[in-house]
Amino acid sequence: MRSRNKGILLIICSAFCFACMNAFVRLSGDLPSVQKSFFRNFVALLIAAVLFVKDGAPKQHLKGAWHYLLLRAACGTAGVLCNFYAIDHLVLSDASMLNKMSPFFTILFSWLLLKEKLRPAQAAAVVTAFLGSMLIVKPSFALSDHPASFAGLCGGIAAGAAYAMVRILGQKGVDKTFIVLFFSGFSCAVTLPFLLFDLHPMTGMQLLMLFGAGIAAAGGQFSITAAYCYAPAREISVYDYSQIIFAAGLGLLLFREIPDKWSFLGYAIILAAAIAVYFYNKRSAAASA
Repeated sequence: MRSRNKGILLIICSAFCFACMNAFVRLSGDLPSVQKSFFRNFVALLIAAVLFVKDGAPKQHLKGAWHYLLLRAACGTAGVLCNFYAIDHLVLSDASMLNKMSPFFTILFSWLLLKEKLRPAQAAAVVTAFLGSMLIVKPSFALSDHPASFAGLCGGIAAGAAYAMVRILGQKGVDKTFIVLFFSGFSCAVTLPFLLFDLHPMTGMQLLMLFGAGIAAAGGQFSITAAYCYAPAREISVYDYSQIIFAAGLGLLLFREIPDKWSFLGYAIILAAAIAVYFYNKRSAAASA
C-alpha cells in the first residue's frame, strides 16, 4: 500500500509539473512554437544527460530498437510542437485536456503495433473519449476555423504513438533515462536549424519562462517514470488527469480563463472514460490473478 501511495503522489506531482510547463510556455509570450520547443527540450536534455552519466552511462543494447527510438523521438517532437501551438491559442485547460487524449491513442497504437488485445470496453472508451474531445475542439466544415484545437488533438495522437514506442522500447530493455536523453537530443537537433534562420529576440523574462518550462517538463517526465516503478498503470494512471484541475486553476489564476459549457461537458466525458478504463483494467487484473 505504501508503494501504491508513493505512485499516486508521484503521478499527481507529474501532472502538476506538466500543468506548470504549459503555464510557463504561455507566459513566455509571442514566440514561435519551434523556439519554445527547443528551449524546453534543451533543459530536459541537460538534466537527462547528467542523470545518465550519474548512473554510469550504462551500455544500451539497441539492436532492433533504433527505428523505435527514432519513431518515439519524431512522434514526441511533433506532439510537443502541436501541444505548444495549442497552448498559445486555446484556454489552458482545453489544450491540456486535448493532450491528455494520448492514453487512449496509446491503447489504439498498442493494438495496431504491438498486437495487444483490444477489448470491447477499451475500444468503447477510446471512441467515447474521442467524441468528448470533439466538444472541446468544436469542429466545423471549415477546418481552418479551429486550427489550434485540431493541433491540440494531433498533439495527443502523436503523444499516444510516442508512448506506444516507449512501451516497445521498455520491452526491449532500453534504459528509460536513455530514451528521454535520445528524444530530447533529437528534438533539439530538429528544431535548431529553424532557430538559426529565424531566431526571435527574447527578453530575460521570456528566457526565464522557457527555462522554467524545461525544468517543469523534466520534473514531469521523471516523476511519471518513477510513479510507474512504484505501482502498475492500471492502479494509478487515472490520477494523471489531475493535470486538468491544475491547468484550469492556473488558467483562471494567471490568465482569467474560464472554459465554456461544451468544454466542461467534454472534460466530464473524457474523465468518465478514463475512470471506466481504470476500473475495468483493475477488475481484469484481479480476475487474472
